[in-house]
Amino acid sequence: MIKRTNYLDKIRPFINTDVIKVLTGVRRSGKSVMLELLKEEIISTGVSPSQCITLNFESLSNAHLCQADVLYKEIASRIQQKSDTFYLFFDEIQEVTHWEKCINSLRVDFNCDIYITGSNAHLLSGELATYLGGRYVEFTIYPFSFREYLESRHQQTPDLTEPIAFQNYLLTGGMPFLSQLSYDTTSITQYLRDIYNSVILKDVVQRNRIRDIDLLERIISYVMANIGHTFSARSIANYLKSEQRKVAPETVSNYIQACCNAYLLYQVKREDIVGKKILSINEKYYLVDHGIREAVYGKNTQDIDQLLENIVYMELLRRGYSISVGKVNNKEIDFIATCNNSKLYVQVAYLLASEETISREFDVYNTIQDNYPKYVVSLDEFDMSRNGIKHKNIRDFLLMKEWK
Repeated sequence: MIKRTNYLDKIRPFINTDVIKVLTGVRRSGKSVMLELLKEEIISTGVSPSQCITLNFESLSNAHLCQADVLYKEIASRIQQKSDTFYLFFDEIQEVTHWEKCINSLRVDFNCDIYITGSNAHLLSGELATYLGGRYVEFTIYPFSFREYLESRHQQTPDLTEPIAFQNYLLTGGMPFLSQLSYDTTSITQYLRDIYNSVILKDVVQRNRIRDIDLLERIISYVMANIGHTFSARSIANYLKSEQRKVAPETVSNYIQACCNAYLLYQVKREDIVGKKILSINEKYYLVDHGIREAVYGKNTQDIDQLLENIVYMELLRRGYSISVGKVNNKEIDFIATCNNSKLYVQVAYLLASEETISREFDVYNTIQDNYPKYVVSLDEFDMSRNGIKHKNIRDFLLMKEWK
């Protein structure tokens, strides 16, 4: 089991505090394992296992508890009139009807420390904001980073080299359970397709009562094909019209937003660096795990430039950065990443194979006069840094502990 210390380090300060700890993220990204790791850590401090109550609401054994009042009575009967702090771990809490009322009541009525997970951003953020305003803290759990993937692979194959591991990572992605499949390609493809279907059915179709599943899948396929490219809902509607599928841009937007709420897709706004404003049209989208793209859509090796961009974007998210796409006149900077008072610029390329490509990737920084770090990231093995702009092989970039 990978300890995923980067998440534990963020959550640890909130243990035994009067805030609900909320772990969100796409299905099978490792939220349940994080609950177990947190439970282990709490018990290691001397807490008795009998003070910990764990419930997974996707299990049929807990189906009778999927009503707020029933769940409240069950937990109350276990902890009532006991002075010890109880630790509550609720997995996939959105399966409980009116769960937010139950959680808030438990927090108010009993001496308990509460940890919950969920797979839908709209349900969690909306209901939490209404009932628990200021009394919860959210942590998004993502699939494995390349560093975590490498650690997992080395547990099974200690002599695996970083270049070979990265080639595998490009195709399989970083869903944590892949290590249990011994990284068998056929099994991985089936597993990732099943994850995709589960997300689409449970977190997109059912949650949003979508009837036209064929249209939804066509829209997702378009987004997957255009990962890292700017487009609008209207451009998708026009494309579908050419395919004899008439649909309003508003419907396209709603379907894409439903996928974002399920943590399948991530939207990135464009920022006019010169005018210092966020542009309202032609966003970019990235996929939570590029392995799902290969399993469902394919063409990862063919679209290697888009894939590398997706990988870098997700790594920036993991490290807590807010990200936008930079527009400088008629040029574009792939990522402007900000976190607290720090900022980072990143250009992503496949290979710097010609002077024209090198100029395109480096020269876009010429109009930016600040002193924040500026990177060009590619698969090249040789360092091509110039004029204060740092060039990094993508493996090295992903494995750096900090960018400065």
